[in-house]
Amino acid sequence: MAALNDGTPLTYTYDLCIFIRMKTTLNIDDGLLEKARSLTGISEKTALVRLGLEALVASESAKRLAHLAGTEKQLKPVPRRRSSV
Repeated sequence: MAALNDGTPLTYTYDLCIFIRMKTTLNIDDGLLEKARSLTGISEKTALVRLGLEALVASESAKRLAHLAGTEKQLKPVPRRRSSV
């Protein structure tokens, strides 16, 4: 079995690279994908999926934050920056 300079077997290195670069197959509605493309102007599928997931995470995070409103009664007010205008 061949090894790298550090003695690591090539099969381990190959398996590690496969694990790190594992791909996922997604079934996405063609109409939804086309609508996202036309609204954003982004044609790359990977970029559309990534931006869609980021938007979903932001939306759900905002909902969770709003749901917490007023639940920490002992919380001290957070100092805010004010504009100098």
